[in-house]
This record gives sequence, C-alpha cells and structure tokens, in this order.
Amino acid sequence: MQPPKLLESASREETRLLDRLDARRLPRHIAVIMDGNGRWAQRRHLPRVAGHRAGVESVRIIIETCARLNIPALTLYAFSMENWRRPKAEIDFLMRLLRQYLRKELPSIHGNNIRLQTIGRTDQLPQEVQEDLAKGVALTAQNSGMALTVALNYGGRAELVDAFNAILDRYRNIGTNGNGAQANFRVDEETIAENLYTARLPDPDLLIRTSGEMRISNFLLWQIAYAEIYVTETLWPDFRREELYTALADYQKRERRYGGLAAERPEVPALQPE
Repeated sequence: MQPPKLLESASREETRLLDRLDARRLPRHIAVIMDGNGRWAQRRHLPRVAGHRAGVESVRIIIETCARLNIPALTLYAFSMENWRRPKAEIDFLMRLLRQYLRKELPSIHGNNIRLQTIGRTDQLPQEVQEDLAKGVALTAQNSGMALTVALNYGGRAELVDAFNAILDRYRNIGTNGNGAQANFRVDEETIAENLYTARLPDPDLLIRTSGEMRISNFLLWQIAYAEIYVTETLWPDFRREELYTALADYQKRERRYGGLAAERPEVPALQPE
C-alpha cells in the first residue's frame, strides 16, 4: 500500500520538515492542550480577548492540516470546567467566539468531510451554544473523514466520575432484574473505556501542549496513559503548520514500548464511526 501523499507546504522550512515525516507512521489520534492565548496578548500589551481571537486562526490551520494529513482523530481542549473561574466578561467573550467560529467554519469543516463531536458536560453550557453545537454535530454526523472532538466544559476527573456513575446505573439495573446477575458483575478496563466520553475513539498517540507548561491540566487522564507527550514553548496563537510538523517529527523519533520491549506493538482498535 502506498503511503498517503503529504500536503504541499507554503514555505521552505515546512517543506524540509515534511520531508522528514513518514506518512505511514503518523499518529492516529492527536490531542492538543491549547495554552498561551493570554500570555500572547500580554506580551503585545493587548487585552486577553485579543489572544483568544488570535488563537482561532491556529485552530483553523491545525484542523485543516491534520485533515489533509489524513490524521483519523484530533481532539482540542477548548474550555475546561476550571475555566468558569475566569472573569464573567472573558467567559462571555469565549462563548460568543465559539459561536462565531461555528457559523464561519462549519461549512468548511463539513466540506472537508470532517466529523464534529464534543466531549464534556456540554449540557451546562449556555443554551444558544448547545444549540449551535448540536447543529454542527448533526450536520457532520455522516462524514467519514477526520473525527474532530472539541472538549468543552471538560474535566478528566469529571469524565471518570460520569463513567463510574454510568457503570453503577448499569449495575443497579442488573439488580432489578432479579436473575442473580448482579453477583457476577465485574468492572475491568474495557468496561471503563466503554463508558468514557471518547468511547468511539482510539486513545491519543500524541499529546501536544503549547506555552511550555509541564502539566496535563486534567485532560484525558485515562486515555493518555501511553501517549507521547510533546511540550513546546510556542504560545497557541503562534502554533501553526511548521510547529505541528516539528511535533510530528519529534513523535516519529520516539520508540513506543508500552511497558514492553521495542519490538512489541499492542493491538490498537480501529476508529469507529458514530
């Protein structure tokens, strides 16, 4: 099988970086902690909202680039549960910015065969945001290209709590049947994985964090158990194609052992459609 042809680049440096990549060894799932919008604005003596607005262009470029590279899944950490602690004016701006982004970019996302989905407690977002997200998810539900997952009002610990409560509900339902099955009920890793928000996605192969912070900020705590972690000092509004290619080149240098020897490779489940 011939490897997929990588997209043409816009600069000499991007061409050099693309030449270093093996199209057959690209990650199946990239997760990104998009950090540094506020510092980007601060360094330019601009309000924080200017950094958020600038970061939208990076979102557009990274989504488009990953789709053209045939990356099966991309997950973006857009709004954490902890972000509600920010000033109300900033939160309101972020929600308006999200709605503006959806209205502007959804036709392109749909046209590029990308399937939009969300994870997190999105039922706690403003009603108009929920409605816009639902329209985008419905519009792209039958697309067969890259799965674009946006984490909104998301927390890794909350996801595990929700998964465990779903498992408990199942346990209680078994008990009401009166057939004794409750005594044989067991929870294993597969049971937990099946009840996570990301149940239909492969675990991330590569976790990228911008802005240089050495933490994972309550993001995909279960799923990144064996992910390669790449941290860059680049702030999110400056993270573009060249920086993505650099992260991919670094990923391909690594030897993924999964706790075993270098020659061992685990079975990885295929990406399942909605």
